[in-house]
Amino acid sequence: MKTAQLPPVRVEESVRSEIEAVLHDGESLSQFVEKAALEAARRRKAQAEFLARGRASLARAKQTGEFYPADRVLADMRERLETRMRTQRKGKGKTGPAR
Repeated sequence: MKTAQLPPVRVEESVRSEIEAVLHDGESLSQFVEKAALEAARRRKAQAEFLARGRASLARAKQTGEFYPADRVLADMRERLETRMRTQRKGKGKTGPAR
């Protein structure tokens, strides 16, 4: 399999020094840049998918006329989070994943 190259990126020496200062043992600058670029691409893809889901949800709500008040949605989300956190705390100290 052939490999491709990312274009060279010109940065101030201080930027390069700052990045090199946080490299893990055995990690090259190229590996760091590749990983950072891949993580940024994945984050942007996730953001785009999130926006698409939100837009689709808004379109459905407009079509059906079924809307929910923000305070109700946030309260439901808070309750789900608190339930999950309680479950996780109960699972601490046990072997295996908490359920």
